[in-house]
Amino acid sequence: MLALRLARGARPAVQLRRLLVAAASAGTGFLLLYVLAAAVDRPAGSFPRLLWALVPLAATVHFAVAVARADPATRPREGLDAAGLGPVRLSLAAAISTAVACTLGSALALAVFLHLRGDLAGLPFDGTGARLLHAEQPLPLAAALTLLGLVPVTASAATVLALRPRRPLAPQTALPWGIALTACGLAVEAYAGRDGGGVLAGWVLTAVGLGLAGPGLAYACGSLVQAVRPGALRLLAGRYLQEQAPRIGPPLGVLCSVAAGALTALALRDRGGLHVPLGPLAWPAAAMVALCATATLLTSAAEGRRTGAAGREAMLDLAAPARVLRTAAGLRATALVAVCVPLSWGVAQLTSLALTR
Repeated sequence: MLALRLARGARPAVQLRRLLVAAASAGTGFLLLYVLAAAVDRPAGSFPRLLWALVPLAATVHFAVAVARADPATRPREGLDAAGLGPVRLSLAAAISTAVACTLGSALALAVFLHLRGDLAGLPFDGTGARLLHAEQPLPLAAALTLLGLVPVTASAATVLALRPRRPLAPQTALPWGIALTACGLAVEAYAGRDGGGVLAGWVLTAVGLGLAGPGLAYACGSLVQAVRPGALRLLAGRYLQEQAPRIGPPLGVLCSVAAGALTALALRDRGGLHVPLGPLAWPAAAMVALCATATLLTSAAEGRRTGAAGREAMLDLAAPARVLRTAAGLRATALVAVCVPLSWGVAQLTSLALTR
């Protein structure tokens, strides 16, 4: 009941983010149902299809965790501990809210999937959806419900783990591990060639490596902004980047890996492309992963803006012009783009070389 009351009393921006989580869950659920229908119709190759479908699942879970972390209702408040609402209870409430949003999305995916197959009423789009979704084969209900339950269960469990009280690590500590994992991912891709499973394993290692290296990269961007006799504006922008590096770094690294994957796919398009066993839903799945990664980064940036509201108010109280704060924000964004665009391009070039050797 507490989670439902917190969800009902949230601000419109928070409700919009939860609706986006439900939409991402619906897209992932629809893709999982498609993989199940394809496996029933053609069992050969069903396991690689399921593995590739886990990538949108991971992106959706990552986005759901970012939304839960940015929810003001999950922030510990003074006096709530005395009422029995400590960090653990608040994290459980956030997990329930996340599970509710993801469950709504999964239910919507099931309804749309069954409607397109003609299992509910009629055949829309002249039966095109029925042919695409293998309506001639019966859909195992137990398996469908199990796959649809993956998103709510995984997202709620990840939310509890992400919001549990813990001591934050320094951003530079994980940077060597991230670089090492990225190098391992490129090595796996070079060894596997165009094999779908090997490419997926290598890309996952690369994404995890860039996610681990992201806080260190954001911290380095802050140091770069403050280099060589900085003024007040560059000091303000650089220190803010370094302070927010643990929050915006992981989604920034994941977004770099998604951009590198897209650039790699474009580079290999004229050479036969990559073997992604998701059929006609491969590009929609890739678009959903990119949108989830972008939304995760924007949500984390919004959370950082909320936590830095006191600092901005102090600057305004000291008669600092609002233009200075806007210029500092633009400088931070420019520094991140200046580092992340070449990084994504470089990883894409190395990946293309590894896959075309």
